[in-house]
Amino acid sequence: MSDQGAPKAEDEREGTRRSGRMVLRPKAAELLTGHPTGTEDEQLLRRTTRPAFLDSDPWRALRILSEFVEGFDALASVGPAITVFGSARVHEGDASYALARQIGRRLAEAGWAVITGGGPGIMEAANRGCQEAGGLSVGANIELPHEQSLNPYVDLGVEFRYFFARKMMFVKYADGFVIMPGGFGTLDELFESLTLIQTGKIRHFPVILVGSRYWSGLLSWIRDVQLAAGAIAQVDLDLISVADDPDEVVEIIRAAGRSPNREGPGPPMTRVSAAGRSRSVRR
Repeated sequence: MSDQGAPKAEDEREGTRRSGRMVLRPKAAELLTGHPTGTEDEQLLRRTTRPAFLDSDPWRALRILSEFVEGFDALASVGPAITVFGSARVHEGDASYALARQIGRRLAEAGWAVITGGGPGIMEAANRGCQEAGGLSVGANIELPHEQSLNPYVDLGVEFRYFFARKMMFVKYADGFVIMPGGFGTLDELFESLTLIQTGKIRHFPVILVGSRYWSGLLSWIRDVQLAAGAIAQVDLDLISVADDPDEVVEIIRAAGRSPNREGPGPPMTRVSAAGRSRSVRR
């Protein structure tokens, strides 16, 4: 029986070529916007002002992967650590700067490394206090249009291009979050941590808002609007602790069983009650 009328095998069709795991026929090459028309080697070796593949999603995925690998490699041996968040816009001489510096010092004296975003303001202050006390001061810096650079008090610094890779490091290597006064970025980090704990994506660790006066309006709104509407439960509100001085911050972290020596629960934790007053609970 003649096979002249039978369709040709995939690789035998005129104009068909393979590109890795893909099979491309002429029609597909025309419809795929920006898809290279030459071989992979030809595209790789062709010299251009800026190779187009550097802006492609597959290449971007490799850059993202490399940030995770380099971050894990750099921070894997940090040991017990607390992540401190806060505004980059405060300066030395500001009360928040002084408080963050004291907190960094107390955390280091208690045996924790301090992880920050590595930038100026609150981040610099916490790194500075930690370094002055002989602790390991860690900075996970982010590439921004205004070229934020690592502050001079970082002992171990890692540079990131992508926010989500950087956030992974904040969470993965932390035994607690200390949230100082800050702006949108600080709020982003606060609510992401609460969401991860609330949904069981990470283990429960202390999330401490420092500065009861600064955070009182936000806490009132969460309690009076979200809790009242049933959008959250009291147990979700209980994820938040509030403190006003460095020693209280250390006590709350220890109460959660996050001692650097893992010695177990300490003093009671300060929680936010539905009535808006602080209360102490044992974990």
